[in-house]
Amino acid sequence: MELTNTVAIVTGGNGGLGQRICQALALEGVNIAVVCAQNIDGADTVARRLGKEYGIKADAFSCDVTDSADVTALSRAVTEHFGRLDILINDAAYNKSIPFSDLDGLTQEEWDRILDTNLTGPMRLIKATAPALKLQGAGRIVNIASVAGLSPTGSSIAYAVSKAGLIHLTRCMAVALAPNTLVNCVAPGLLEGTRATANLSDQQVQRASQGSLLKKAADKDDCARMVVEMCRTDTLTGQTIAIDSGRVFH
Repeated sequence: MELTNTVAIVTGGNGGLGQRICQALALEGVNIAVVCAQNIDGADTVARRLGKEYGIKADAFSCDVTDSADVTALSRAVTEHFGRLDILINDAAYNKSIPFSDLDGLTQEEWDRILDTNLTGPMRLIKATAPALKLQGAGRIVNIASVAGLSPTGSSIAYAVSKAGLIHLTRCMAVALAPNTLVNCVAPGLLEGTRATANLSDQQVQRASQGSLLKKAADKDDCARMVVEMCRTDTLTGQTIAIDSGRVFH
């Protein structure tokens, strides 16, 4: 797909990885809706920088992905503001460090919040944006999962399950939305300088880094460039690519 002058929603667009994804898309001439949960000033700063540096249209929007009405309003607002919608990037997520063995620490409240944000949230966004994406005849959806969804690892059982579900949701939505909209997924390993990593213990960070073949964290720009390729492709759908310095093979 030719990306110049297309329009993308990037949830979590003001986060560590989200900003890199926004930049990589903007470099290709994509206009960006930078979506945040609460920090609208931070998202606006990102949007203004994108517009200045890349000469594209970029604006900030707030959305609680756990609220169906909010998600529907976001899809409508972005489509009306930009006049079209071509790409959805589901990067927004929540995690909390809870050791797998600490079942008491994995409260129902935390389980519900993690699953609602990381799995049901993307499902809401896909359903809300599907008509607008189909209207263009060549929609693209990229979900940001984690290697925690490929093996029993990560910050908590709930986080791992939510990302495993997101990977399978990618496959299911690829079937549901074919042939007009392609749906793919990037599964990063440990990423430095993100809110998700900030919620991990020092032991978890060290174990993730040393557990990879390359003995280092994954690269955020590698992940962002893969997102761009998944938006550009015309023949890849239902796939998950792990970018994790050689930590998980699948």
